[in-house]
Amino acid sequence: MKNPCFIFGSLTRIADLPGLNFEVRKISKEWWRRGDYIALEVSSAGDGRLPVELRDGRMMKIMRGDYLVGALGVRHATLEATGSWRLGEPDRPMHVLTGAGLIGYMTSKSTYVPSFIKGDYFGHLLLDGHPVNMEDYRLKPVADSMKKPVVLLAATSMSAGKTTAGSIVIRELKRAGKRVVAAKLTGAGRYKDILAFHDAGADEIFDFVDAGLPSSACSPEAYKPALNALLSNIGASDADIAVIEIGASPLEPYNGELAIGAIGDQIRFVILGASDPYSVVGMMNSYRDLVPDIVCGAASNTLAGRELVEKLSGVRALDLTAPEVLPELRRRLAGALEVSFNGAGRN
Repeated sequence: MKNPCFIFGSLTRIADLPGLNFEVRKISKEWWRRGDYIALEVSSAGDGRLPVELRDGRMMKIMRGDYLVGALGVRHATLEATGSWRLGEPDRPMHVLTGAGLIGYMTSKSTYVPSFIKGDYFGHLLLDGHPVNMEDYRLKPVADSMKKPVVLLAATSMSAGKTTAGSIVIRELKRAGKRVVAAKLTGAGRYKDILAFHDAGADEIFDFVDAGLPSSACSPEAYKPALNALLSNIGASDADIAVIEIGASPLEPYNGELAIGAIGDQIRFVILGASDPYSVVGMMNSYRDLVPDIVCGAASNTLAGRELVEKLSGVRALDLTAPEVLPELRRRLAGALEVSFNGAGRN
């Protein structure tokens, strides 16, 4: 069969696959590797509520019979789904575990999320007879170390408000005249979070996809070279401050604890996104090296939530989406980062 028209998920954004003369062919499972680019023939688009994220971050509704190019990987999400490429087989349908095109065999799914896209293995993408892998296009180290002050975005779970908080902080730092580099060091591949940081004004953006990983749910030995390349490029940027997000929570198997340890000496301010007040205490008791300066997210959306956070943890809780808290946020950032917010705005 002649190659059909392919839809490229955003995990392919680091490789110019649409412009390459690649071959698509099925290969034996023993030669499969994490990060391999493969094509699925979509057999089920689910209920249509989970679109595919394209190379530029736009979303596209996919249909049965489409051919989607993504990458083999692992997802271990607490609130949505889990799955692994290792459980995939050439003759068994696989699932699109994130909209970016992270492909594996699903092992569990929350009843609160829509049905995931499913497809049959159409083949690996090959160049000169060799499987094309994300690592072929990964960032290379360019500096010896990363010495920039860091605003760290961590959370008690996925979807806890980190990206919203990071976008707000980036806007404020830009209004203060600072150059900002933003990065997401761990998580499962999506483009939207790091694009949100760019839209907020970050001068440069990086994530683990740039370093050749479909997700950071891998062994520490596989993750460390990617992390080193990311931190090297962050360090080489001409930004004044780094705003760095740890996807999911550092207690989940995405190597978040390893990433935080690597930048620990540079962390100047910690924002913890929390789903509820009790999760703040759970995180602080379970991971004592992470002491938040403020708590945000769903736990801080109401006065009752903020009061309970502060009662249980002793940490200040702020609804960062409320304009009236921006003066306090600026004061706290100014003290931690030695930044002046004079003239940054009245709200």
